[in-house]
Amino acid sequence: MKDQIARLNEWFVPQFGPIKFRIFVGMLFLPYTGMCISFSIVGSLLSPTTIMWDRIVAIVIIYFAALGISAHAADSMGSKKKPWGDLFSNLELLIMLVCGLVVAYAIGAYYIIFYVPLLLPIAILEGFFLFAYNYEIWNGFFHNNIWFAISWGSMPLLAGYVMQTNSISYVPLLISTAAFLISYIEIKLSRRYKEFRQTQDVIRSKKLESKLKTISITTILFSVVFLIFRALQITF
Repeated sequence: MKDQIARLNEWFVPQFGPIKFRIFVGMLFLPYTGMCISFSIVGSLLSPTTIMWDRIVAIVIIYFAALGISAHAADSMGSKKKPWGDLFSNLELLIMLVCGLVVAYAIGAYYIIFYVPLLLPIAILEGFFLFAYNYEIWNGFFHNNIWFAISWGSMPLLAGYVMQTNSISYVPLLISTAAFLISYIEIKLSRRYKEFRQTQDVIRSKKLESKLKTISITTILFSVVFLIFRALQITF
C-alpha cells in the first residue's frame, strides 16, 4: 500500500478521478510511452519519399497498444513487488495485455501482408522483447538497460522507417543509435529516481525528476516539430 500511495504521487499520474483510473493512466507511463512513439514517428519522417500519413497513424497505434498498454500490463503482472497495488486483478491485466496485442498485431499484419513485409522481423522481435523483458525470462537476461534501450528506442525508430519504405538504410540505422542512447539514459535515470523515492531522498529524487521531464518532453516535442515540418514541407 505504501508503494501504491507513492506511485499515485508520481508526476505522470493524474491527481483527479477515481483511483482505478489514476492507476491505469499511471501504469501507461505516458511520458516514456510517448518517447517510444516519438521514435517511431521520427523514423517514419526520415523516409526520403512522400510520407504516407496513414502509416504514421498505424505505427503510433501499434506502439501505444503493444508497449503502452500490453507491455505495462505484463510488467504489472510480472512484478513481484506490485508497485501499483492489486487494484487490477491478474485477469484484468491479462485482458489488457491480450487486447493491446490483438490491436497492434492486427494492424501490423495488415501492413505486413499488403505493403511492408520487412516489418515482420521487427514485429516478431518486439513481441519477444515484450515478454522476455517484462517476465524476466532466462533469469532476467533481457531485463536490463541495454535491451530496454534497444526495444524501446532503436527498434521503434527502425520500425517507423520500415513502415514507410519497406527498406533499411544507413541513415535510420545511424539515428537509431541516438534513440538507443536517449532511451538508455532515460531508463538509467528512471531506476535511480525510483530508488531515491523508495528511500525518501526528496532532494535527489526531485533533481532526477526534472531531468526525466526534460528528456521525455524534449523527445516528444522534437517529434512533433519534425512532424509539422514534414507536413508543411519545410526544408532548409
